[in-house]
Amino acid sequence: MPRQKDLKRLVRARMIKTGEAYTAARAQIVRKPSGLTTSNNIAAAPRAATPAHPSPKEYAALAGISDAALKQKTGCTWEHWVKALDHYGAAEMPHRDIAALVKAKYKTPSWWAQTVVVGYERIRGLRARGQQRNGTFAMTKSRTFNVNVTTLFDAWANAGTRRRWLKDQNVRVRSTTAPKSMRIEWAGGGIVAVGFVDKGKRKSSVALEHAKLPDRETADRLKQYWSEKMDALGELITPSPT
Repeated sequence: MPRQKDLKRLVRARMIKTGEAYTAARAQIVRKPSGLTTSNNIAAAPRAATPAHPSPKEYAALAGISDAALKQKTGCTWEHWVKALDHYGAAEMPHRDIAALVKAKYKTPSWWAQTVVVGYERIRGLRARGQQRNGTFAMTKSRTFNVNVTTLFDAWANAGTRRRWLKDQNVRVRSTTAPKSMRIEWAGGGIVAVGFVDKGKRKSSVALEHAKLPDRETADRLKQYWSEKMDALGELITPSPT
């Protein structure tokens, strides 16, 4: 147990120094030659993780989106994107800089630029599925309801209505933009960003990201939790068939 705690301490020290994700920082610490001292390990750390080099055939599976879907929306397959971003040294750049490069250089819309960047970071071993570059995890959930967007937004924004389906959570709403978005500070840890989309007179959708989670297990548990709460929300606000 003490050795495990020491390893975690070294990994987090390296994360602070280099900006690497937890998994990338741990891999670098573990692979260091045993003859180096602890202080030398950290001092000698490069500014970014050594990029992973999987086969191009593995790219789509690692990124989490198919070549066909990516090419349809961006004009390039994962192999082309990886080659292009490697050319600019993206594996050594922070996430926001890679995103800015993709948007400015390749004129890629913001949502797909983020898809490209996240996929590239997974391919190059800079983050795991569901993991952020800072080492924390996040989960997402979305649902479409047969109500207008104002009704859906109010079910989240109105404290009394929210308690009827969210029930046991002590939450603090940090900001709202009616009827488009809101941000919630979660009592159990993390931040919930919620977006609402108008899909017509009697249809709308909600999509949330619960971020700043400590590990994959917490993210998986909250994904199931939010699925159940979306069910409860639907039962509350969806009109009964006549």
